[in-house]
Amino acid sequence: MPTSATARAQRFQAYVEQLASTLGHRDRHEPLRAYVTGLCLPGERKSIEPMAARVDPRHVPARHQSMHHFVAEAPWDAAAVLRVAREWVLAPMVRQGAVAAWIVDDTGFPKKGQHSVGVARQYCGVLGKQDNCQVVVSVSVANEAVSLPVAYQLYLPESWARDRRRRRAAGVPDTVTFQPKWQIALAQIQTVQADGVPRAPVVADAGYGDTTAFREALTTAGVAYVVGVKRETTAWPPGEVPRPPKRWSGRGRPPTRVRRSATHTPQSLQQLAGALPTRAWRTVTWREGTRGAMRSRFARVRVRPAHRDEQRAEPRPEEWLLIEWPRGDAAPTKYWLSTLPATTPIADLVRLAKLRWRIERDYQELKDELGLDHFEGRGWRGFHHHGALCIAAYAFLAAERARLSPPEPLAFLRAPRLPQGFKPRGAPGAA
Repeated sequence: MPTSATARAQRFQAYVEQLASTLGHRDRHEPLRAYVTGLCLPGERKSIEPMAARVDPRHVPARHQSMHHFVAEAPWDAAAVLRVAREWVLAPMVRQGAVAAWIVDDTGFPKKGQHSVGVARQYCGVLGKQDNCQVVVSVSVANEAVSLPVAYQLYLPESWARDRRRRRAAGVPDTVTFQPKWQIALAQIQTVQADGVPRAPVVADAGYGDTTAFREALTTAGVAYVVGVKRETTAWPPGEVPRPPKRWSGRGRPPTRVRRSATHTPQSLQQLAGALPTRAWRTVTWREGTRGAMRSRFARVRVRPAHRDEQRAEPRPEEWLLIEWPRGDAAPTKYWLSTLPATTPIADLVRLAKLRWRIERDYQELKDELGLDHFEGRGWRGFHHHGALCIAAYAFLAAERARLSPPEPLAFLRAPRLPQGFKPRGAPGAA
């Protein structure tokens, strides 16, 4: 009977073979195995040369060249690798519970210089400020126990999209044009939907949810959502709607648009929250954290979003407004809009709104443990290949966690000893 370590080694081999089946040429299979193994092995740097040294310390230059060509130049499909990773995780994931959400998020990679693809001065979430960085948009599948990015694309700022010279140098495909982040996310959601991934509500922060076109596109696609919005967002209070179109005078075209007036206007979400009675607020616990129960004070009401609805022929449908106002704070801290059914319990709304913590943790582990932000190349293809392989490695670890309680280290992956005195290029003290 195989040991647990042997069984894990067999699963790893089978998984790598499935990943390799997407690559086309067989000569890419061994560099794939080496790259994914290098990502999973312990080590401070997960750029190509240190991984080559850990995987094959006797032939570092040749291994480095092979892995570099595979990730930076070989024309294989990163999306196909992500599909294999997704399917590998879904089976153990659903044993822990149904897919609860498709979570839209983005993550930043601080960078120096101007030549790495997509780098620009823009908001960088990991730094909490505007700085030089690359930004990736992703969609993840998640439940309370397991989560994984299943779509991953670099955001190309307008300055890059218009610069033919830099595009050509970085190998940006001609088909890639400037798109706001919400449009990238929407295209990813449509692809996930077409691939038959188990349906779930979309969860996103206000960077996406505050865009009315994003929310309306989700509704048109039949996808429910729980998305953050800003306090300045406007909505009609419970029971109120815009006035109907003016009565036709018999001359010209009949009026078709709903109306507002000086005394009949929507309110900001902050105003709506402030007008709620004390009885509307209740304390909700959404999960157990490392320091105990995670709980706060919430209220919810049915509202109609009002953004530019005076240009519409009818009011928008009702949806949930969820508000968080922690006890002791001077004002509400967060707002969400949701198209989940009117019968949805408040505890379910809160759990979904708060599920984004899983993706924040995923990206922290992808960067800290698997080197998602360690890629040293400058090109579009290599950037996406490295990201897909990091996510593929993370998918195997996530699937093992879902199978094991508590999870065990991948003891079957053992790095050979490095050559004495080896230091990768760029390391302190390297020649």
